[in-house]
Amino acid sequence: MALPPTMTELSSADPVPLGHDSGQIDAPQLQLFVMALFFIFGGITSLNDVIIPKLKELFTLNFTQAMLVQFCFFTAYAVIGIPGARLVKKIGYMRGAVAGLLTMMAGCLLFIPASQTATYGVFLFALFVLASGVVIVQVVSNPLISLLGKPDTVHSRLTFAQAFNSLGTTVFPIVGSILILGSLASVSADQLSGAELDAYRTAESQAIVNGYLGLAAALAVVAAVVWMFRNKLKGEKHEASAGLAGLDLLKRPRFGYGALCIFLYVGAEVAIGSLIVNYLMQPHVMGLAEQDAGKLIGMYWGGAMVGRFIGSVVLRLVSPGLVLAGVSVGAIALIALSTATTGAVSGYSLLAIGLMNSIMFPTIFTLACEKLGPRAADGSGIINVAIFGGAVVPLLTGVVADTTGSLALALALPAACYAVIAGFGLFARRPA
Repeated sequence: MALPPTMTELSSADPVPLGHDSGQIDAPQLQLFVMALFFIFGGITSLNDVIIPKLKELFTLNFTQAMLVQFCFFTAYAVIGIPGARLVKKIGYMRGAVAGLLTMMAGCLLFIPASQTATYGVFLFALFVLASGVVIVQVVSNPLISLLGKPDTVHSRLTFAQAFNSLGTTVFPIVGSILILGSLASVSADQLSGAELDAYRTAESQAIVNGYLGLAAALAVVAAVVWMFRNKLKGEKHEASAGLAGLDLLKRPRFGYGALCIFLYVGAEVAIGSLIVNYLMQPHVMGLAEQDAGKLIGMYWGGAMVGRFIGSVVLRLVSPGLVLAGVSVGAIALIALSTATTGAVSGYSLLAIGLMNSIMFPTIFTLACEKLGPRAADGSGIINVAIFGGAVVPLLTGVVADTTGSLALALALPAACYAVIAGFGLFARRPA
């Protein structure tokens, strides 16, 4: 999952004119730079799926409370999205990337006081700051990769680029499960109270701190490298936003429907990813230990990676709208199969939904924003805010799980989201 292009509108017939003078970053270098950013922010976002079960145990949370992790993380898209785009307009892509990377680093460092105080609210604040940096970095990344080529291959190109985002979401949970879910404490938080409970939370959350400190160090190195090239990128063009942040575009049926689908898609994808560990730990599903279940998160996001590489080819041959409708129906079918069966079939059919998710984000975005012309910057800013669905849908899914006592019934909400997306695929199957 990644943020849509924002801010920049060049000629709709030509690729972005970057890297044509000596001393500039050439196109291959720029593409490698963007791929690296996709990998980093994708991996960091997927780590939420690992720390949710850890924090759920440490603070004896129900599913609704645990989903506040995703709520605080994705709320940053609504709060920071448009200001972040304006910041990048003002200081440029490379300096904007540095600002985002440093903000991400600050969020990682905030896990230190969160652990020392053993306070869930401080963890949530750290995640919001971390996500704010992720938003700014994504504001830089997607416009560059989407504009480095011909308009008629934008569906395929953006899907291919986001495969590297999925590579990060595949690798990070596997490593994170080993580092964060690997402790084997002889007691659990619900058996302790008072000072003993605080000490237990501080000790057990140290694994989270160590993981994010390593990320902070890596982000500092990447930020330093990008800063060295801050003046090498030429040819940037940015248009001022029109109207009240482009909200008037929601009156256009194709764009308004597409923005809603971004909200629902991100929400469904994040909700399912957040529940994977607890879902697979259920005795009637696979009965796995926490760490073993955490390692399988990589299969969910890995399916998205494989699907995006395949989709980058398929979308050149088949109507993007029909492909979107097809994978949406596939996701609904897999949810139905998972909830109606037990054992390995139930578990792996849920994980296979990642393959269905693969092409949804870039395809919804490009279909929604077709023919916006000089309003493309405003449109992508609105879609940026629509990623707030990653905060709302998982929280509501947690509420359903707590109310019904069933994770299987809670999955009906993501299934409903996919049904709406399937309708959009059919609606937008023809060019605007």
